[in-house]
Amino acid sequence: MMVSRRRRGKDGTMNTSATSKPRNSWLILRPATWRQIGADVVYILPGFFVSLVSFIVLVTLFSVGVSTLIIWLGLPILLCCLGVSRWFANINRAMVQRWAGRVPPAHYKARHKNTIGGMFSNLADPQLWKDLIHGTVVSFTFRTASFSVAVTWLAAALGGLTQWLWGRFLPADNIPLAELIGLDRLLGLSPAAAEGWLGLAYGVLFLLTLPFVTHLLAGTDAAMTRGLLTNENAALRARSEELAASRAQVVSGGANTLRKIERDLHDGPQQRLIRLQMDIEAAQRRMASDPAAARDLMDGALEQSREALAELRSLSRGIAPPLLADRGLRTAMESLAGKSVVPVALTSNLEHGTRLAESAENAAYFVISEALANVSKHSGASKAAITVNAEPAELLIEVRDDGNGGAHVGKGHGLAGLVDRLAGVDGSLEIVSPAGGPTTLRASIPLGI
Repeated sequence: MMVSRRRRGKDGTMNTSATSKPRNSWLILRPATWRQIGADVVYILPGFFVSLVSFIVLVTLFSVGVSTLIIWLGLPILLCCLGVSRWFANINRAMVQRWAGRVPPAHYKARHKNTIGGMFSNLADPQLWKDLIHGTVVSFTFRTASFSVAVTWLAAALGGLTQWLWGRFLPADNIPLAELIGLDRLLGLSPAAAEGWLGLAYGVLFLLTLPFVTHLLAGTDAAMTRGLLTNENAALRARSEELAASRAQVVSGGANTLRKIERDLHDGPQQRLIRLQMDIEAAQRRMASDPAAARDLMDGALEQSREALAELRSLSRGIAPPLLADRGLRTAMESLAGKSVVPVALTSNLEHGTRLAESAENAAYFVISEALANVSKHSGASKAAITVNAEPAELLIEVRDDGNGGAHVGKGHGLAGLVDRLAGVDGSLEIVSPAGGPTTLRASIPLGI
């Protein structure tokens, strides 16, 4: 188990250090040993009942599904069985995480539509079948045995240490074990006294070995659970492929944006600036001979300069402003809120001058910029609110408005572009926008963990 400690560096990014879990304690007189025994027992005993329920439910569903597969009714029943086995697997992974502190990730294939072909494709997920095997055969078999051993060990330790108390209440015709094996004659004691010393001996023995036994049982169970219910390599491969695809989209989108900016600069502001230069040169030549014509040319040049400036401002959208690079995200957000057509209330725990990772700041800036642009253009809102909070591991952004709702990533390129931009920094986007409003956009951006 690893315990992570996070702290903020001088550059505002989050750093992580780790300290290892203290070594297991076996000395029975130490409080740490009893805490370990308690954790092991709390893991072992409830696990048996979980495995018992999962065995009954999953075996029943699987048997019904297989027996009715010939009439196609069994196909959805088998899918239901695998879905329930995944639910039990989540419970078992949570139990291991509570006991050990960390569980490797589990990877499941993406679900297909509930057509005949889609359902057969869903049956092909190997992790679901591993969940089923664990929930029916492995966990029930081992946990039944481990439950019996743990309860026996606890009962033997407690019974042996307290035999001097409850032994006197046994029937008079009871023959003590010490008498049966001749221990009373060997020690020269009465059968009752020999039985008391025997109970004390095996009670101490079971007590001293209790932490080893419970930890071995819990550790073996956890190892089998990790082996069957987690597939870290597959999860990492899938995550790597997802990140590679998202970053490829971001790179491709960036290249397309640069080409578009280059084309728009050539066709727009560049042509206007050339026209502006020509008008000013013509005005200079006519300044002395025809002041009225020169004035008209200068008026035209002024109009060309205004249009060129407007086009340059439009093209600069999507490029991080110097304000963000120089003064940080808090100042840049205040600038966006102040320029918004719709009144915006900004709330944030970021202080002025606080710096985060450059990629996180850029992504956050464009999320807020695009969200406010959509509020101004499409929502019909009368007010909006921005909440930005930097947590130890992530930057949380929420933009709300009281508009008409209906926003969706599939409508237009702005919000869809935000999904790709956030994917490039391993972030996520959520939009809740029912018809009639209000609209809430939430984004999460990791802070370099």
